[in-house]
Amino acid sequence: MARLSDLLTPEDLAQLNGLPLFARSVMEGFSTGMHASPHKGFSVEFRQHRPYVQGDEIKRLDWKIFGRSDRFFIREFDEETNLRATILVDASGSMNYRGTKGHIKFDQARKLAAALAYVLTGQQDAVGLVTFDSKVREHIPCRTKTSHLHHILDTLQKTKPGADTSLATVLRSIANNLKKRGLLMLLTDGFDDPEALLQAIGILRRQGHELIVFQLWDQDELDFPFTRWARFENLENTEDHQLLDPAAIRQRYLEVLATFRTTLTEGLRKHEVDLVPILTHEPVSAAVKAYLALRAR
Repeated sequence: MARLSDLLTPEDLAQLNGLPLFARSVMEGFSTGMHASPHKGFSVEFRQHRPYVQGDEIKRLDWKIFGRSDRFFIREFDEETNLRATILVDASGSMNYRGTKGHIKFDQARKLAAALAYVLTGQQDAVGLVTFDSKVREHIPCRTKTSHLHHILDTLQKTKPGADTSLATVLRSIANNLKKRGLLMLLTDGFDDPEALLQAIGILRRQGHELIVFQLWDQDELDFPFTRWARFENLENTEDHQLLDPAAIRQRYLEVLATFRTTLTEGLRKHEVDLVPILTHEPVSAAVKAYLALRAR
């Protein structure tokens, strides 16, 4: 059975312990907790009065108003609920990129998923996991039990980057199978047609899901530091490769990369989706802590 220490260092766990991750949107969950619910309940924050109708529970009557008006009114409150959070982990071939410093993108995604699951489980939220490449490979439903965290960790440990992917197609499939709205945390490099990807994300947003996109980068991909002739391979199609002079293509590569990042950033902003860059050489706990502090503000 996998343990947190298999993926996270003691320093990571110390940094993550007690960090809160709040939903910004109204959520549907299982029980009373710390996030706003669309359902009316008996706790936390007063919403409104409404006239009593036959069948309402007597204990919800506001007797002070009755004493002043001789009329029966029911007090309604906004209920708070635990969060349904699903971590979506891209396990396609491009996530198997190993940078010149030896870091693998999928290893960082695995650690990040473990860190997020740990934070959410610690605040008694329901956490689920989806891994995918060209299709969904594993789907672990949302649960709140601590033992459930070990199931997620086991799956993360066993998962290896696989085939090619159409990220947009997979997200559309996920949208068709999610029954209740919740928080979706997408861990991916985002390598897909940005317009198709943004359309799929728009579907999830219209369904009422809140999204956070954690985009995995190796520093090589951002700087393109290569200087010698090299064989560049398509990690999602090993037969697709080219021998190139990096100096001849570096400027064009950086231009295309900048356009891709700008399109994705602006599109996600329009959908009110946070985009969080995660670098493979950074401690995941520091990245998560910095983002959650910003989100809380």
